[in-house]
Amino acid sequence: MRMSTLFSKTLREAPNGADCKGYEYLLRAGFIRQMGAGIFSLLPFGFNATRKIEQVIREEMNDIGGQEILMPLVNPADIWKETGRFYSIDKELSRFQDRGNRDMVLAMTHEECVTDLARGEIDSYKRLPQLVYQIQTKWRDDPRPRAGLIRVREFTMKDSYSFDRTQEGLDDIYAKHYKAYFRIYSRCGLPVIVVGADSGMMGGKISHEYMYLSPIGEDTLITCSECGYTANRQVATFKKEYLTSEPKAIEKILTPNTKTIDELCAFLKIEKKQTAKAVFMVGTFIDASNGEEQEKLIIGVIRGDMDVEENKLQNAAKANSLRPAHIEEIVAGGMVPGFGSPIGAKAEVIAIIDDSVAKSNNLVAGANEEGYHLLNTNFGRDYSGIVADIASATSGNACPVCGKPLASSKGVEVGNIFQLGTRYSESMNCFFQDVDGTRRPVIMGSYGIGVGRLLACLAENYNDDKGLSLPITVAPYQVHLVSLVKDAEVGEKIYKDLSDNGIEVLFDDRKESAGVKFADADLIGLPIRITIGNRSLKEGKVEVKLRSNLEETLSYDLDNIVGEIKDLIAKLTKEIQDKIVEKEWIKG
Repeated sequence: MRMSTLFSKTLREAPNGADCKGYEYLLRAGFIRQMGAGIFSLLPFGFNATRKIEQVIREEMNDIGGQEILMPLVNPADIWKETGRFYSIDKELSRFQDRGNRDMVLAMTHEECVTDLARGEIDSYKRLPQLVYQIQTKWRDDPRPRAGLIRVREFTMKDSYSFDRTQEGLDDIYAKHYKAYFRIYSRCGLPVIVVGADSGMMGGKISHEYMYLSPIGEDTLITCSECGYTANRQVATFKKEYLTSEPKAIEKILTPNTKTIDELCAFLKIEKKQTAKAVFMVGTFIDASNGEEQEKLIIGVIRGDMDVEENKLQNAAKANSLRPAHIEEIVAGGMVPGFGSPIGAKAEVIAIIDDSVAKSNNLVAGANEEGYHLLNTNFGRDYSGIVADIASATSGNACPVCGKPLASSKGVEVGNIFQLGTRYSESMNCFFQDVDGTRRPVIMGSYGIGVGRLLACLAENYNDDKGLSLPITVAPYQVHLVSLVKDAEVGEKIYKDLSDNGIEVLFDDRKESAGVKFADADLIGLPIRITIGNRSLKEGKVEVKLRSNLEETLSYDLDNIVGEIKDLIAKLTKEIQDKIVEKEWIKG
């Protein structure tokens, strides 16, 4: 590739909206261009980099027995109606009708599509196990796209799907994905950790997320440095202390101007852990048979020294989505904002009680009367509800495994794996005949990696004040050849020699100043830069620098430039390979 004919161009400044360094440099270096909110084009550099990432993924998937297929982006809605997700997924799933007025969807994931395929291909235990994967475009109408390729609406994803006869078979392929994902990220040069996660709309009981730790991440991760416990805060747990004492008689007291826990504790001179805090939400519930929506008021009750984790509350209530309740909705449910509790609430209100409240006695709670609270409230005696863990874990909480203080950090999810079980096979009638003649549902798993997001995280991880510095395994080209001499033949010969020997070269043959060429080389960030200068050329040499260490200049003989560069590429590649992480999944 020659810079003089390159389709994209570099930018001296990033366009407005570049909210993180990696995104800024991908724009400025000409890897990507934005077309709309969460919609991007990949230019030659970005396209080459993502193809290299895809090849790493492809090799690792093939190594664990995957067979590559390609499924359509546009799906008939009927298969999504079979699982109920046509109705249960909110506006992130784009629905439309074709010219025959048939309901269609743009697939945001392909569980329905692959299950439809499998029920036509798998009819006997002899056809199991199976593993298929694709690298394909998807569409999710995200309401808040941000940070370039980190959070988009149209994206490329590797999604693989496993089909097994037994749970043991699923465990085996799940463990293989667990290990293969670490190899993929290591080969690309991206450091990740794995955390326990919520299965969300995917279903199933076991899932893990692969996280790149970064302040730009939207996920909060809870970790323990002592025992290695890790989880997304959406599902993270911690050891709770309960206030156990003999239940006392309930008592209503005047508590003027105490609508917050802080005000209440100051007025009564008590600790936050002696109170029961109410959080009011409205949940959307979907009838899977007809898609009709119904909203119900939910009250989450938690001890005053903790906060509610909305994802846990939503799961406990089995709601499709949540939103904050309006004052009039709370009042209509028989409760008073600022002085609310489940005591005296209307029967249709869904009460979710954190175990910190259910297992503690004599807590102060709202009396559902302006200016009043109740002393000595006790779950079971004074009110009822669904008991669940709805507490949000935070830094300093006690680890659920070893009891040591937990820590929190931000991360970007770059991959996930799910044990789906029979969630899709049962609803879509994907059954097989087992050894004993019994028809059984196929046991499934689903595994995803966002290709564009992986590139975005690499850009975020590998940059400095001059630009990108991508690892050699994913950089769009291996070598940036910069010619500063008037004799064009010299540069052309080196370019041809390197290219003819399988070395990927970006040749800056433009009639630009040395400053412009060096600035662009630093910005694009290819691993190796070869400079043809007048002084070194007279000595029969060229200057070589690594983008990861611009302070050091190497000098290579022109006569042996191909061999030297091949050795350098091999050295950089080996450095990546030597850092490959292989971790095993241990069930339970």
